[in-house]
Amino acid sequence: MKILLTGASGQVGYQLERSLQALGEVVAVTRAQMDLSDLGQVRDVMRTLRPGMVVNAAGYTAVDRAEREPALAFRINAEAPGLLAREAAALGAPMVHYSTDYVFDGHKSGAYVETDAANPLNVYGQSKLAGEQAVAAGGGAHLILRTSWVYGTRGDNFLTTMLRLAAEGAALRVVSDQAGAPTWSRSVADTTALMLAQAQAGGPGWWQQHGGIYHVASAGQTSWHGFAEAIVAEAGIDCTVAPITSDQWPATATRPRNSVMHCGRLTQRFCRLPDWREALRLCLG
Repeated sequence: MKILLTGASGQVGYQLERSLQALGEVVAVTRAQMDLSDLGQVRDVMRTLRPGMVVNAAGYTAVDRAEREPALAFRINAEAPGLLAREAAALGAPMVHYSTDYVFDGHKSGAYVETDAANPLNVYGQSKLAGEQAVAAGGGAHLILRTSWVYGTRGDNFLTTMLRLAAEGAALRVVSDQAGAPTWSRSVADTTALMLAQAQAGGPGWWQQHGGIYHVASAGQTSWHGFAEAIVAEAGIDCTVAPITSDQWPATATRPRNSVMHCGRLTQRFCRLPDWREALRLCLG
């Protein structure tokens, strides 16, 4: 089976190219080969490749910049996934799409489940929610995997930023009043591959029974400050990490104070991701 993987140079996409190898021929494309802001190009690639499955790991992820570029964020995170979903449905190809904890407003006191009402606080979250809705409306078999605080050793993310600043001797000031679950990109990719392996074994009826939205995040929870402390400790860097409030950190986009997601549906049917501390140790080990 030919699997079209978008966003191959991103954090999750890079890991997916490895994780999906056992499932078929992975055609991994970067923005240079398929730019999700160019809907005509997206359509052309789909109709030329005619994949048997689509895994969309591409997206607009600049949370603050999205406030200034809402049209571009919606084109990449909503219109393009909707087009991919419709084209995939026409081919009879299932689709995997990634979403975010930022579809929630953070007002819930406990962990969010898949059926909780979404109410994003920022343009990025709004565009990702619109993408979920567009993929579901595409009419084909699909998985929508919401993940949170994704990090890895490649590219620009919270982990690499903290390591760089700490190595430079900077005194870190990190927000302590936002709760979530840091999730290793490899955990997301390996979980995706596990789910799709079961889908292949289960046949066409599998998607009707097991498709839809899943929360895919590390077990446990922390704050950005707690995550930063764990990073420098695990890396063996002597560095001060001072807690600050969200109001003390200049950010264009409002973030949810609580974006912890309950992953019971995933755990019951497939697997449980490692605790975030264990995953961090594996990532840096």
